[in-house]
Amino acid sequence: MRYALTVQYIGKNYAGSQIQFENGKQIIEPTVQGMLERSISTLIFGDTENKNRQFKTVFSGRTDKGVNSLGQVVHFDTDKDIVASKFVYQLNEILPDDISVSDLKIVNDKFHAQKSAKRRHYRFEFVNRRCKNAFDGDLMRVKYPTDEKRMQKALDYLLGEHDFSSFKSSGTLNPSKVCFIESAKVKKEGDRVIIDIVGNRFLYNMVRTIVGTLLEIEGHNLKPEHMLEVLEAKDRRKAGQTVSPYGLTLMEVTY
Repeated sequence: MRYALTVQYIGKNYAGSQIQFENGKQIIEPTVQGMLERSISTLIFGDTENKNRQFKTVFSGRTDKGVNSLGQVVHFDTDKDIVASKFVYQLNEILPDDISVSDLKIVNDKFHAQKSAKRRHYRFEFVNRRCKNAFDGDLMRVKYPTDEKRMQKALDYLLGEHDFSSFKSSGTLNPSKVCFIESAKVKKEGDRVIIDIVGNRFLYNMVRTIVGTLLEIEGHNLKPEHMLEVLEAKDRRKAGQTVSPYGLTLMEVTY
């Protein structure tokens, strides 16, 4: 039987969502996947040490250290009967405080958390003010003023299907650099700036580099059309810096 989970987590205490390998050996750093698999294994098999993992989880996509999730989708297979409400409750009792599960359901055997996904929604949030506030948490603070209308105009150039090579980091494993951006919106709520981007897929560090390019445009008073120039260049050196992962959240994955 195949099951799909909806998982939330705060990413700053983990080395990303996925278990990491180097030269064929697992890197011993805590990951969301590692914690989730250990907790599920404890419930299903009583394998508290998780020495002989009898299943694996598949995530809708990889998120890096520091990136949060409200809607990560994960599937796994087991022949054990699971009562959804009981399983979710027990799993949340076992998981660390910064990881939780909100939903579990049976899915078709052909369902694949990553390959079946149609769109992903990411949100980046930062603080736009000169002085810090004790309640800013881990959010990035931009000290110079930003203009909502200018930023929106720059984001509009990214809509549609394009080669996003300018916004990828070298860690991109998939050779395809073409993505379709369905929507890209920016809004200000007081001194918080919220950027929502929805697309069929995203390259490694793509959202964080788009935000970095937006801030380069604002910080240097460049024209919003600079975003189009960067996009068309297909050259990572033309884009802005890859900003901090803190403030980036995977909001939802739809199928």
